[in-house]
Amino acid sequence: MAQTNVYSVKGEVSGTIDVPEVFSSEYRPDIIKKAILAAAANKRQPYGPAARAGMRHSVSTWGKGRGVARVQRLHDGKRATESPNNVTGRRAHPPRPERIWDQKVNRKELKLARFSAVAATGCADCVRGRGHQFDDSVSFPIVIEDGFQNMAATSEIGRVLDSIGIGYDVERAKEGRKIRAGRGKMRNRKYRTPVSVLIVVSDRDVPVFKGASNLPGVEIESVGTLSAGILAPGGDAGRLTVYTESAMAKLGEWIQ
Repeated sequence: MAQTNVYSVKGEVSGTIDVPEVFSSEYRPDIIKKAILAAAANKRQPYGPAARAGMRHSVSTWGKGRGVARVQRLHDGKRATESPNNVTGRRAHPPRPERIWDQKVNRKELKLARFSAVAATGCADCVRGRGHQFDDSVSFPIVIEDGFQNMAATSEIGRVLDSIGIGYDVERAKEGRKIRAGRGKMRNRKYRTPVSVLIVVSDRDVPVFKGASNLPGVEIESVGTLSAGILAPGGDAGRLTVYTESAMAKLGEWIQ
């Protein structure tokens, strides 16, 4: 069984640990992409106009012989309306609220997508290919001792990531924070921050949740809430991920 280094909170190698069998899963980027796109589609809310939107006018046509287009016009005016070809007309093919956006994915495919996404986090080439930055000396998968879970200060967590050799990626996310293009600026999502380190712990009731969430691009999840969408944002597998020792122990229970 393969082994990997265990880092202390000071960034030193404190020992080794057996790599769980889930990290040997087959790499299937097609299944990962399928599962993530289906999850995004299933979160969509049906939308569309009212049943008679754009048709609630008293209209009539002037007929022929007046040198104007024979379109529907307001009964008490001359403005054309209702027809899709008119400037103030209804939409020709609006979105329909009755459309079903849901996509079905087999349970075995969802399981394979999650396992494959976990395996990609243990491959240095996959992580580097995704654009993450780290020292060449870092061993994958990245494992840190459980004392890391008890840290609550953002500055301490940042120093630990620096000492391991992955602090460059947090800086990359910080410098890459840009104002979003489009109308999202008006919808409470003005800034877009690149995805950075994912920290995986064994349980949600640990102090590190409070401090890690303040670092740009950094997310923290428990083993029980891991999904392909979190491990491979946008369908691109190989997210830079840090596991605690207890989290690795729980991952070892996924494949018995």
